[in-house]
Amino acid sequence: MRRPTAPSPLAGSGAALPDYVLSDGMRDTGASVGLLYLLPPTERVLRLVLAGGVSGQIAAPWARIPLDAAIPVADAVRDGSLVWLGSQEDVARRYPRLGIVLPYDFMLAAAPITGEGTVWGGVVLLWPVWHPPQLSTDEEESISTCCDRAAAILHRAAGSGHPLEPPDEPHLLPAPHPRDADPVQAAAALEFAARLPVGCCALDLDGRLTFINPAGTDLVGAAPDSLLGNRFWEVLPWLHDPVFEDRYRAAVVSRQPTSFTARRPPDAWLRFQLYPDDSGISVHITPADAHPAATAPPLPQPAESIGAAALYHLTHLATALAEAAGVHDVVELAADQIVPAFGPKALALLTVKEGRLCITGYRGYSPKLMARFDAAPLTSDTPAVRAITTGTAAFFPTFADLKRAYPPALHQDEMASWAFLPLIVSGRPVGSLVLAYDRPRIFPPAERALLTSLAGLIAQALDRARLYDAKLALAHSLQTGLLPRTLPHIPGIEAAARYRPAGHGIDIGGDFYDLIPCTNATAAVAIGDVQGHDPTAAALMGQIRTAVRAHATTGSTPGDVLARTNRLLCDLDTGLFASCLIAHLDPAHHRVRLATAGHPPALLRHPDGHTAPLHLPPGLLLGIDPDATYPTTDIPLPPGAVLALYTDGLVETPGTDIDDATKALAHRLTTAHAENLETLADKLLDHAERTAPRTDDIALLLLRPHGRP
Repeated sequence: MRRPTAPSPLAGSGAALPDYVLSDGMRDTGASVGLLYLLPPTERVLRLVLAGGVSGQIAAPWARIPLDAAIPVADAVRDGSLVWLGSQEDVARRYPRLGIVLPYDFMLAAAPITGEGTVWGGVVLLWPVWHPPQLSTDEEESISTCCDRAAAILHRAAGSGHPLEPPDEPHLLPAPHPRDADPVQAAAALEFAARLPVGCCALDLDGRLTFINPAGTDLVGAAPDSLLGNRFWEVLPWLHDPVFEDRYRAAVVSRQPTSFTARRPPDAWLRFQLYPDDSGISVHITPADAHPAATAPPLPQPAESIGAAALYHLTHLATALAEAAGVHDVVELAADQIVPAFGPKALALLTVKEGRLCITGYRGYSPKLMARFDAAPLTSDTPAVRAITTGTAAFFPTFADLKRAYPPALHQDEMASWAFLPLIVSGRPVGSLVLAYDRPRIFPPAERALLTSLAGLIAQALDRARLYDAKLALAHSLQTGLLPRTLPHIPGIEAAARYRPAGHGIDIGGDFYDLIPCTNATAAVAIGDVQGHDPTAAALMGQIRTAVRAHATTGSTPGDVLARTNRLLCDLDTGLFASCLIAHLDPAHHRVRLATAGHPPALLRHPDGHTAPLHLPPGLLLGIDPDATYPTTDIPLPPGAVLALYTDGLVETPGTDIDDATKALAHRLTTAHAENLETLADKLLDHAERTAPRTDDIALLLLRPHGRP
């Protein structure tokens, strides 16, 4: 009555890292569940690559985690520090979304994978609640070792020119085998279980039966062949209840015994007791006393119900969409959550634009195929368009069903079943959702209701996201309008500038820069940062930039420009402060004069390649004391030298010493061999984003004089 464990739905694609990286970390810390994520260099999404101690179905909602999500591993990676949750209360208080989707008792640690100045990803470990309330020193060291080992492997792979990429689907670690037993004893144990008058069975971590004794089959009223390799609640209609599946999930996640009582029609009550460990779940089945509700009139039951996993996935998607900002976030979340959690092999999300149905995002389809359906007019007769115009979902279990409804249809995507769902908000169509399955699907009423609920959630999120994107575009237009569109040409000076918002939604930063032509073939340079991220900060930034430009063109020294700008800011009495650095370039005489108002130090890369910060006499931030003075420092600026001015977003991240970050930036400037300043600017920004997630806006200005000394 034994059958090999069925493969996980997430397994089979290969892992970016060897299994032992995670399995050793789980073993050394005693963790029951482990998840390992990678952060691809070009993405801001953590991708799950290894999972242990948990089924693919439970891990599916966490396969892709946006870096800015309120999730422990995302916080650990962003902050570069360990996150510890010592109780369910901690989870509910700090991460309510996680607490809603996994309402079980467990303890959790999340740690970043970093090394060689690069953020590679993160690790998550779970323990049962009998773990002590704090991590031990040995456990913290084991977690650190796990992360260091992963970072070293990733660094070596990247250095060899063959970086390890996340697979399309996470790889599930095989469950540990029970302790080896003597074959004679094993056979005796099976005979013993077979003779027991009570039911015994075993489930793997995916919930599938791997063994059941004769008493168990008699009690549940099913033949062994129909049970082995399947889940109880999928093959026994009277167990197809979310409560029963939830007890299995609770046992897997919490590693605590649990139980439930169910009525096998017509009136036999059975008690299921679940005893989990790291390799699976042992189940004890016994007759039970009549359930208290058995005397009540039976309530009408639907033909089928929705499983607990589907309900949790729906809850997870709802909470995730509630945190989504722009349309891009909604599309990515929908694709990331629906494809692994609800069974479709491919997904396409289309939105209405100017009388056409345009592809907004997709997963599992090729770009070439999507291009054929993009921008279809709303007058065309296609399932996706008709879903919008009629407001009715359409389900096609086979291509023959689709062909009957739409005779011109061609079978272009190699799928077997399709669902076309309208996205409607307050009676107004905003798009349609297409789900395609690679196997025939009958779409029973409960599943149709579930998919319709999904479409409703996505439609509402899209509507909010469109408004958010409109406000975001307005905010960014205001901000970019206050910055120079292009840098002026200054004879004898090569210049490059970059501005990178931190991604704080519709917040407007106060970072600014400017290059100002002056008399006698000289130029003034300004860079600064106004306190705050709102329209007031942006407006004040515009006023400061205007004041600096007006004073700099009069031939005033950088210190005088700062002093006059400071008095203006104090007179405005906005309650905001600003840092600023002014430099006056004289390429003909190979000199530069600088003054600072509490701004990060400029970096100077000398012609021989070495780079050092320019430590200027300190000056107060602008807007504090109207009588403050700002000394001017004169230094050589030989041809071929590079002067780098920047705002603190380039070097300042939580948990990082700013002096160490400035030294790392100077080292990168020294080693980044680039003849072109535009390329050099990109390399410095790439260095910043690879070393740690950025939490503030970045302004960067590079200048290099030409000519012979």
